Amino acid sequence: MRKFPKINQRETGKRISLFMQEQGLSAKEVQQFMGLASPQSVYFWIKGRNLPSIDHMYALSELFQVPIDAILSGNREYQPIFDSTTSNRCKKIESQVK
Repeated sequence: MRKFPKINQRETGKRISLFMQEQGLSAKEVQQFMGLASPQSVYFWIKGRNLPSIDHMYALSELFQVPIDAILSGNREYQPIFDSTTSNRCKKIESQVK
């Protein structure tokens, strides 16, 4: 039987941080894009203390121009297939996460 897939908060936070760096975005800029009251939530995501809500994950996907699956890190067996540009960006991010 397959195991229940779980999201790795710490690695997901690293991915968010790396996508922000790639785009030259600060936590304050992400906070403003999201319409959050303060950048504290963004820092919590980056540090892996918690995960963005699905609405915020959807918005991050738009901001970074990648599928949500490219932002999340977990232990599932299924691996999505991305177009070559997204795939190359994700490979670069993945190599920096681990």
